[in-house]
Amino acid sequence: MFQSSYEKLGDEAEASTTHVDGVVVGRPYYPPLSGSPIAVIGRQFCAPYAVDLVIVRKVMSMTDGNFSVRDVNGNTMFKMKAQFGSFRGRRVLVDASGSPIVSMQKKLLSTRDRWKVFKGDSKAPEDLIFSAKRSSLFQYKTKLNVFLASNTTEAFSDFKVKGSWFERSCKIYNGNADTLIAQMRMKHTASSLLIGKDTFMVTVCPNVDYAFVAALIVILDAINRDSVN
Repeated sequence: MFQSSYEKLGDEAEASTTHVDGVVVGRPYYPPLSGSPIAVIGRQFCAPYAVDLVIVRKVMSMTDGNFSVRDVNGNTMFKMKAQFGSFRGRRVLVDASGSPIVSMQKKLLSTRDRWKVFKGDSKAPEDLIFSAKRSSLFQYKTKLNVFLASNTTEAFSDFKVKGSWFERSCKIYNGNADTLIAQMRMKHTASSLLIGKDTFMVTVCPNVDYAFVAALIVILDAINRDSVN
């Protein structure tokens, strides 16, 4: 498990933000986590400062590239490639150049929507990084338990996701310490209203793997799609 002395963030993290020369204004200062970075997918995705991910999702589209992750300047960081012909609804998170970061697939006959996440474009059991599943079969609000591959007993969750997906208000916690490591909130734009794009922000705390957080958001989106279909 990852340990830290990072204080829990309160509702002040919901403050509106503006961006001036790439710097986020109007958001509380997030001090770096003490101890080792939370690097689930890779240390290269851990920044010593808070990272804002802008998630853009085409609401009515089921085609390739309907889900992208950008920085505050509009540059693409990740894209989601969905293989809808696949029986398990497999998805691959790729970087801006198209190289696979992780692949995700839903476990067959899973009553709690368990998803497994593997390195790159792999499906091999030895390349499993983590899995995530709903904490209960029936939920009014989103609650996922996340287990690292090394946590074979799953007696405890390594990370937790809590909140309301429909309100785009979710928080991701270090499961051992209930320490907030990322937070999602709705971001209304003119394009989201006019051309059917669902845009929201995810703030990732310093020294936390933002590719891991992006992968969790893809899984949340997939579970939400399944629940409304």
